[in-house]
Amino acid sequence: MVEELKKQSSQWAKKVDPKYSKFSWQRGYGIFSVNPKEVDIVKRYIDNQDIHHKKMTFKDEFRKFLKNYNIDFGDSYVWD
Repeated sequence: MVEELKKQSSQWAKKVDPKYSKFSWQRGYGIFSVNPKEVDIVKRYIDNQDIHHKKMTFKDEFRKFLKNYNIDFGDSYVWD
């Protein structure tokens, strides 16, 4: 299902605007749900990712997220 979602959304993005012609998803993926009451918080986070990731890398933040929610993982399975 996720593979098809990535494929279809990638094709859609490329049709939206020529500036997305080279858009592609990373090889792996993760799926997380969001509490509907916290959608605005998530939107703000996404809007400010560039600023946020100057303080903490995405990889470090993702590791912290997984640890906070007791999700077992191995770096070799998470990163290319």
